[in-house]
Amino acid sequence: MKISIKTKLSLGVGFQFLFIVVSVVAGIVSVNLLTADTRNILRDNYDSVEYCRNMGMAVEDMGSMATAAQIFSINLDLQLHNITEVGEGELTEALAADYHAFQSDPEDPTLQARIRKHLHDITKLNMDAIHHKSEIALQSGRNANIIMGTVGTLSFMFALILVLNLPSSVADPIKEFTASIKQIANKNYAWRIDAQRGDEFGEMAQSFNSMAAKLEEYEHGNLAKMLFEKRRIEALINQMHNPIIGLNEDRQILFVNDAALSILNLTRQDLVGKSAVAAAQGNDLLRKLMQTIPSSEANKPAPLSIYADNKESYFEKEIVQVTMGSPGEAAEKYIGDVIILQNITPFKEMDAAKTNFIATVSHEFKTPISSIKMSLQLLLNDKIGPLNPEQKALVCGIQDDADRLLKITQTLLDLTQVESGHIQLTILATEAREIVEYALDATKVQAQQKGIRVAVADTTGGARILADKEKTAWVLTNLISNAIRYSHEGATVHVTAALLQDRLRLSVRDTGQGIAPQYQHKIFERYFRVPGTLTEGTGLGLAISKEFVEAQGGHIGMESALGAGSTFWIELQRER
Repeated sequence: MKISIKTKLSLGVGFQFLFIVVSVVAGIVSVNLLTADTRNILRDNYDSVEYCRNMGMAVEDMGSMATAAQIFSINLDLQLHNITEVGEGELTEALAADYHAFQSDPEDPTLQARIRKHLHDITKLNMDAIHHKSEIALQSGRNANIIMGTVGTLSFMFALILVLNLPSSVADPIKEFTASIKQIANKNYAWRIDAQRGDEFGEMAQSFNSMAAKLEEYEHGNLAKMLFEKRRIEALINQMHNPIIGLNEDRQILFVNDAALSILNLTRQDLVGKSAVAAAQGNDLLRKLMQTIPSSEANKPAPLSIYADNKESYFEKEIVQVTMGSPGEAAEKYIGDVIILQNITPFKEMDAAKTNFIATVSHEFKTPISSIKMSLQLLLNDKIGPLNPEQKALVCGIQDDADRLLKITQTLLDLTQVESGHIQLTILATEAREIVEYALDATKVQAQQKGIRVAVADTTGGARILADKEKTAWVLTNLISNAIRYSHEGATVHVTAALLQDRLRLSVRDTGQGIAPQYQHKIFERYFRVPGTLTEGTGLGLAISKEFVEAQGGHIGMESALGAGSTFWIELQRER
């Protein structure tokens, strides 16, 4: 009869569970019987012996103790309510009768003797009962030991049979299947398993053999097709305009397209099948390409400058790590890398053209804007002629727009400096107090218009920093201006200058609405403005401030809590 693995496990575990239940029940019953026997001895006989002992001592003390009669009466009453053995009732009744007679005639010596005899007879009767019940309890214990030992032995023997046979009946086929699967993973498709079993493993073996046969057929039948697909992929890679180099896990070059060969000035025979490290020894560009790309976007290297297409070209390198997960394997296996060079020359050219255009237009805008502002000042001068209120309001509006346009133009000029990488710095030793005073003077009118008080705390003691005074003052002015802009009317903006070891920190704290956590990491990006912000702005001020501070070797940062305001700070090197 063929039995399945499930049936074997169910029967084995079921019988073992049954033996455990029987053992537990037998143990509980035996313990209860022993407990009951012991309780009967204590309750039925030991108490009677104790009562008789107390009454015997009371009889001896009848003449000397006033309480002896009371003690005898109490114990006699307890004994009358604890009659448990045959004949014990008659003896107790006779004891009670003689005691009552003794109370009437305490001088009669025969009554005392008869009382002592009754007490002795009751005690002996109960002691015999204790001995008899003890024998019964001992026999019950022996029977319990026999039952528990028998059940335990059977349970142990059955468990031993399960331990010796059941694991091997399950583990041995699993080991065989594991070894066979490894053979298939190593492409030994001719491997087969003995399927002459009547359980689930037999069905699995048949399925495994069928799978291996189909894989063997597929391996032989599709080899030519796989070679054709390989050639087609190689043709597609060669047609791509971006240079591409493929490496295996041992850093050997698997393929390289024509675009890569062109910029490397090498042939396919020089690279394919060769070690990339060895090939890079005689080629500077290939040596640069073999360097590992940083994992974080913040440390992304500058584009590679390569002479290609008869001009200076720029390429961004990307190394794609290739992994492959085989069916049935939890972890993916590293199998190589693909180096891809993205030609960004057109974008660099367009970016340079954009920067030049912005710089030219912004510079040309400054002259007419300055002329407009001069004309507006003349119009507002009463010596030329008075203006009615409507005209004066229009002129003031035009003047505000001209100021705003001039500010945007200056911001764009600063931006072109940053983008072109030609930030002109004049690093000199400057007192932090001078920079703070300049920024406060520049934002004084803005603060007065909103009724905002600017509180200054300077604990630097006249310390000097190594910085570009003009650009640092511009940054601090921008931070104070932002704090005033985003603060409520009548609020206070705190400006602090403090020493931090070899650096000096200038911080600006406001009590405005604050910045939500999801936007804080973008606050120094160009053109970024917090969604829902009602105040005007280009989104360039903080980006330019970051470039100015970092160009001086300093740091800029912020801390903010939504609804509790923000603190922006810059740190610069102190003069030693």
